Amino acid sequence: MINKEDLQLYFIMGSNNTEKNLVQVLQQAINGGITLFQFREKGLAAKTDGEKRDLGLKLRDVCKENNIPFIVNDDTDLAIALKADGVHIGQNDESILEVKKRIPEHFCVGVSVSTVEEAILAENQGADYLGVGPIFATTTKKDALDPIGTQGLRAIKEKVTIPIVAIGGISNKNAREIMKAGAAGIAVISAICQVKNSQTAALELKKATNL
Repeated sequence: MINKEDLQLYFIMGSNNTEKNLVQVLQQAINGGITLFQFREKGLAAKTDGEKRDLGLKLRDVCKENNIPFIVNDDTDLAIALKADGVHIGQNDESILEVKKRIPEHFCVGVSVSTVEEAILAENQGADYLGVGPIFATTTKKDALDPIGTQGLRAIKEKVTIPIVAIGGISNKNAREIMKAGAAGIAVISAICQVKNSQTAALELKKATNL
């Protein structure tokens, strides 16, 4: 299972997020201090499931070699096939109740939420943690919802008992503000994989989350 401490610096990446070698970026991010990795593959839709699985295996192996929890986004079947540590689902994906019927007992389940109502429902249905956002405006997701800000984050934190991870427009400049609002950690994509030095970026973000 995932501990609250594992959520401190939550790194998300797929082939559509960077032109760099994903294995190298992931290793640099681990060296910089990330505490969990989510494989969110949106760039291989036109390729075969085998290619997606092969990429996932490479990234999973890097995580296992470095004792970093490995989560798969959206794809429960792939998460099971890759022997991941868990799966993360959105509001428009398979329901958490259906996911829990199929996953191994040790799997954790994260759910993306943006409202208090969604957060309460996800916890009641058995979510282990929540991905809350977008906190600030982001260009990483084309269909991103309106930012809820730290005020929205606090509102959700007050109504649930499971850990929450903040996502959306997060950098080392606003990470401390988010942690003070009650988040267990921050989730980032471009702040690590679309910079010149991923290791340095991760290191700076990790420092910003240490209150």
